[in-house]
Amino acid sequence: MPDLVPVRRALLSVSDKAGIVDFAAALAARGVALVSTGGTAAALRAAGLAVEDVAELTGFPEMMDGRVKTLHPMVHGGLLADRDVEGHVVAMAAHGIAAIDLAVVNLYPFTATVAKGAARDEIIENIDIGGPAMVRSAAKNHAHVAIVTDPGDYADVLASLDAHDGATPLALRKRLAAAAFAHTAAYDAAVASWFAFADQGERFPPLLPLALTRAETLRYGENPHQQAALYRPQVAGAGIAAARQLQGKELSYNNYNDADGALELIAEFRDGPPACAIIKHANPCGVATGASLAEAYKAAFDCDPVSAFGGIIAVNRPLDGPTAEAIAAIFTEVVIAPDADDAARAVFAGKKNLRLLLAALPDARRPGLALRQIGGGMLVQSRDNGAVARTDCDVVTARGPTETEWRDLLFAWTVARHVKSNAIVYARDGATAGIGAGQMSRLDSTRIAALKAKDAAATAGWPAPKTLGSAVASDAFFPFADGLIAAAEAGATAIIQPGGSIRDAEVIAAADQRGLAMVFTGMRHFRH
Repeated sequence: MPDLVPVRRALLSVSDKAGIVDFAAALAARGVALVSTGGTAAALRAAGLAVEDVAELTGFPEMMDGRVKTLHPMVHGGLLADRDVEGHVVAMAAHGIAAIDLAVVNLYPFTATVAKGAARDEIIENIDIGGPAMVRSAAKNHAHVAIVTDPGDYADVLASLDAHDGATPLALRKRLAAAAFAHTAAYDAAVASWFAFADQGERFPPLLPLALTRAETLRYGENPHQQAALYRPQVAGAGIAAARQLQGKELSYNNYNDADGALELIAEFRDGPPACAIIKHANPCGVATGASLAEAYKAAFDCDPVSAFGGIIAVNRPLDGPTAEAIAAIFTEVVIAPDADDAARAVFAGKKNLRLLLAALPDARRPGLALRQIGGGMLVQSRDNGAVARTDCDVVTARGPTETEWRDLLFAWTVARHVKSNAIVYARDGATAGIGAGQMSRLDSTRIAALKAKDAAATAGWPAPKTLGSAVASDAFFPFADGLIAAAEAGATAIIQPGGSIRDAEVIAAADQRGLAMVFTGMRHFRH
């Protein structure tokens, strides 16, 4: 396998024509003969470059609306021939096949065609056949051929030609070949995904094609001894991975994880009043709505001011100066908002380490898949996008909730979906009053949430914790009455839970004995 391969002849056939004319001109200036197809050849000729058309090379015209043009031995023989094998060299000479030393190929815009909502026939026409075949042929034969699929590599190729007297080194060809196979794999994954999910309506296809593009390498993972990177799908949607960072040091793995939780939670309030969510270690420690963002932030902060230190904050409205001033009063890792006005940006400019992210709020009810790696495999499920309205709930106690209790019940239930199980959320007046997360016992979560509410009241100097007169949400049923009793002892007056326990009657009786209102949703929200 040679190290340096002189580039005397190049095949150019690209859908993405960014930079192709300049690149081809640079090749021609270095004495490289150009072979091209269709629109690429027309663009090069329009720039005054001498180009041999593939139809001239093969002796066949492009046909069938361009579906057949490069699938020919004159093309693939020039790409695939191993010039170190005597039989290949003899066959090339016998059939008049000239070697191709450089292939510049990228593929029909399939994902862009799907993303714009094109009709099925147009989508099918944008499935490239000849392009992937040329890319794979050249990449397989990287011992002798350099394959370029990304316009971002044009400069490197030209620099390499200049550094090696018009030749490409093996190290470059290997790197380009790896990128080329990734390019076709991602393309095939996009096509397979569209067929499975969009065209055939399969929820869990026999083969799950995934293609992700590395967006950045992170400093480290959850811990400094772990390595990490951020990847994005080929067609980016709304979400934390698409956020735009305005300021602050680079995000860590944990920052991204917590920020994702914050954005997903605040998306629940996308169309509601001003709202704020504060996240710590992937769990909300305070969530509230208010007449203004500043009011919502204060109410969310007051729920657990100790945990809010060093937290991740998300809001559902463009960030304003007064809210930014309040946030800046304590150490905050990341702030996420749909936008930020000049006053808010000026406030945060004085906090050089604080990351300010602008992100569109996703649709909390959107469909999709959630993936989690386990040893030797992957668990795949549909997103938990479930929600309940008041009309979906069954009142199971003698007393039904008041209007105020209904509002707090549904607010608490919305938040509980984003709290690690076992999840307990006390809420009052559109704000969380206490949150218990991730405990092995639901009773422990209930007690911890109440304890946090007491601590918050002591810190603020309130006469009583805000669990007094609150509503409580439990992400799953109460297996015993003890958790409900603990909530009542903390001052709760209404409960929302899925129901479905074999001891439901016991739990309902305990609620009735204490004059509580309780509703069943019939929907569980475990979050592990």
